[in-house]
Amino acid sequence: MNKFPRKGTEHYVGLMSGTSLDGIDAVLAAIRQDGSTRLINRYYTPYPEDLRERLLALHTPQNNELHHAALIGNELARHYAEAVQRLLLGVEIEDLQVAAIGCHGQTVRHRPEAGYTLQIGNAALLAELTAITVVSDFRNRDIAAGGQGAPLVPAFHAAQLQHPGIHRVIVNLGGIANITDLPAGDGPVRGWDTGPGNLLMDAWTHGNLGKRFDENGVWASSGRVNERLFETLSSHPYFLQPPPKSAGREQFNLLWLQDAILKLNLTSVEATDVQATLLELTARTLCDSIRQECPDVREVFVCGGGVHNRPLMQRISALLDPVTVASTEAVGIDPDWMEAMAFAWLARQAIHQQAASIPAVTGACGARILGAIYPA
Repeated sequence: MNKFPRKGTEHYVGLMSGTSLDGIDAVLAAIRQDGSTRLINRYYTPYPEDLRERLLALHTPQNNELHHAALIGNELARHYAEAVQRLLLGVEIEDLQVAAIGCHGQTVRHRPEAGYTLQIGNAALLAELTAITVVSDFRNRDIAAGGQGAPLVPAFHAAQLQHPGIHRVIVNLGGIANITDLPAGDGPVRGWDTGPGNLLMDAWTHGNLGKRFDENGVWASSGRVNERLFETLSSHPYFLQPPPKSAGREQFNLLWLQDAILKLNLTSVEATDVQATLLELTARTLCDSIRQECPDVREVFVCGGGVHNRPLMQRISALLDPVTVASTEAVGIDPDWMEAMAFAWLARQAIHQQAASIPAVTGACGARILGAIYPA
């Protein structure tokens, strides 16, 4: 691995474990004084299946859930610490010093309308295990200021990818799909969750095939869209809400999907047709939001796990034609590591006491410095 010049540069670790509950993305990023960010190293580790199931269970009320959440938070901290250790192994930077770890934590409840959000991971324990300063709890300050606390990545998109002459939209296809609207020049940046990304497709795949996701979208491409089911799912009131808005498993989950199937008396529907319908739901709700809110967009760049779902990418391209649709690889950021990179950058913002929220994105009453700092 090539050495990266240290002068005027700090190094940060970003840790992201998202709504998909697949595992931990870890990056080492070099960030210059002007905020420009470069990926130095990356590491991914999947969640053990039993941990994934216990995390999923925490999304709904259960007996003694506070105790379970605390224990799992400690367990996550140990997984995060191991990921950091493996990430830093073999990095050829003389006298490498990591200024801080930006750790999003694992969201188990997101209820901004009730004034709270909960990401677990025990940042204090992570700081103790790594002997590195940790920045976590990025969402709550924005919620305290009247915002949604999400999405948080648009500020990073704006800092890295806003173009002086081209109107762009950045799409993150994670468990939830979200977009960042980047007008040309220094136009006002907006961002919001459009609805389900991979979340429902992954849940349906796991329930029917025992796999964590539909690799390359092959299973979905073997089915046909069930229009009755699509119309029912796409009538969810969330899709009619104007931005700013954020979503999670509270709105879109397997039980919601199963209830729709039962109400429509579609229990004999082919599982592949349901998967194809879920792909269409992700693509069409995303593209409808872009068309409605960003009518002048010229370029759309996609990151997140969904970028590897070929039928999904093809459907998005078809729905947005003639707008250019490509991976963020085309603008210099690996689509698999965008969010982890963003949390490295967010950690830097906190350490330097610089605001990292965009009120037009979250709906907060003003920009805020985000994150709680746990010194090494």
